[in-house]
Amino acid sequence: MAISLTDSAASRVRSYLDARGAGVGLRLGVTKTGCSGYSYVINYADEIAPTDVIFEDKGVKVVVDPEALPLIDGTEVDFVKNGLNEAFSFRNPNITGECGCGESFNI
Repeated sequence: MAISLTDSAASRVRSYLDARGAGVGLRLGVTKTGCSGYSYVINYADEIAPTDVIFEDKGVKVVVDPEALPLIDGTEVDFVKNGLNEAFSFRNPNITGECGCGESFNI
């Protein structure tokens, strides 16, 4: 089981955590929503719960709720800039379909 980060994603997380002066890493999860079933939830982790699963890649901790892990195991997190837009994106090998708007996925 693993969650990985591209160089761009790791750099973004490190720079943001440095700028805000707090946090231990990136928190990644899912929530049931949308027309296809699940949507990613991403935030900066300020603490680690005893039940959290921790991955470390490129010097950045990725904190995952164990219930979400089967849905996102093997996912690579990227940070992309396209014109004025910038966002985290996900390459999840478990996905069997996505909604037309790209906001949700199913397994």
